[in-house]
Amino acid sequence: MQFFDWSSDLAYAVGLIATDGCLSSNQKNVTFTSKDIEQIGNIKLILKMNAKIGMTKNSTSDAYRLQFSSTQFWDWLVSIGLTPHKSLTIGELKIPIQYFIDFLRGHLDGDGSIMTYTDRYNAHKNPNYVYERLWVKFISASETHMIWLQNMIIETTGIPGRLHKTKPNHAGNHMYILKFAKKASLTLLSKIYYSDALPCLTRKKSIYRDFLVKMREIGPE
Repeated sequence: MQFFDWSSDLAYAVGLIATDGCLSSNQKNVTFTSKDIEQIGNIKLILKMNAKIGMTKNSTSDAYRLQFSSTQFWDWLVSIGLTPHKSLTIGELKIPIQYFIDFLRGHLDGDGSIMTYTDRYNAHKNPNYVYERLWVKFISASETHMIWLQNMIIETTGIPGRLHKTKPNHAGNHMYILKFAKKASLTLLSKIYYSDALPCLTRKKSIYRDFLVKMREIGPE
């Protein structure tokens, strides 16, 4: 088996593949799908792939699709814990701790989200009771994977987050959401975006950056 040298960029790409990627059962094809062309470009550049970008359709929307064949890379991904049909079965991954935060950025860009909103729930009591909220969420259908992710975040940042289990969907499967409130989110995101030169999904990073600007403008709550 060919072993690949870990780097911050490769760890980020693994985070993307762990969420939006797919390993075929033929033990050579790796497919990555995203609605964001920037996402496709990032992973293609990091992995130095010459594969053409295609389109795929589902019942709700179109997405970009990148498929490449590499038995060595497929084998390496399996060796660190990824498998075909991973959505429900993905568990712990063998990510070097010094590159975990880069992996986490890829995980966030894949199936995670950064959300902000203005909370006016108690504004009827006092006009000053208006607060800016920030949430970071990581999502997976695998409880084992999310418990591992939560533990790794605690180990590397000291931030625990809260793990929630949704009601079962029509297939009887649950989703697991690891959620961070405002203060924890700000600390976590400052670590995730530790440099301006990192590959990332611009639209998600911009939500965080815009929130920081807004908080500076309004001052402490």
